[in-house]
Amino acid sequence: METRRILILGGTREARVLAAELSGTPGVEVVSSLAGRVREPMLPEGEVRIGGFGGVDGLRNWLSDNVIDAIVDATHPFAAQITRNAVAAAAAVDVPILVLRRAPWQPEPGDRWIPMASLADAAEQTAALGDRVFLTIGRQEVDAFAGLTDVWFLVRAIDPPTVAMPPQHELLLERGPFTVDHEIDLMRTHRIQVLVTKNSGGSLTEAKLAAARELSIPVVMVQRPALPDGVEVVHSPADAADWVRRLPD
Repeated sequence: METRRILILGGTREARVLAAELSGTPGVEVVSSLAGRVREPMLPEGEVRIGGFGGVDGLRNWLSDNVIDAIVDATHPFAAQITRNAVAAAAAVDVPILVLRRAPWQPEPGDRWIPMASLADAAEQTAALGDRVFLTIGRQEVDAFAGLTDVWFLVRAIDPPTVAMPPQHELLLERGPFTVDHEIDLMRTHRIQVLVTKNSGGSLTEAKLAAARELSIPVVMVQRPALPDGVEVVHSPADAADWVRRLPD
């Protein structure tokens, strides 16, 4: 049986689960690629590379040099540039590509969600909703809120942000999963009036939404960027593994 080399663009829980599931599959060899933006990433099973590729051209060359037979893009739902690069590079070298994206969160009865198309829009809306804000958007784009001088922020991230921060803030370094009780206590302790988050989906940080619902706190929800046209998408590692196993020899 000829071995097929699969590149998993990862960093997410779904990518790690997929790598583990494929690790024992005969005829499949997995290489997981992490962007390297988290200081101490959780590593998947199998071969791992860390760092960027250098855009579409760099990824296209890497795919050819490393004899990759297929790509599963299991990056974060907001890693839009990586996905666009992967789709373009895959097309350039005629390699099949699948996007693995966890399903987005859906509002439930009692939720007070305010959907926003961008972080800039979210920042503008946040200032009108309250002056004590729980900001849970990761560390790389916190500067979208740096101009809100009259608002206090509780900023949660895995690693410290390296961009401009709002002048009034407290930085909380935590990694999920979180419980609903933990999130309720956190929001009550800091007298949070508004929650700002991205619709990343998944269970690791979903508890904050239940806590906001319990406390009747409005949620400014930044919507996901659109995927490239025509790309095939699945929502579970199991479905992605089935796709890999069905690839022609």
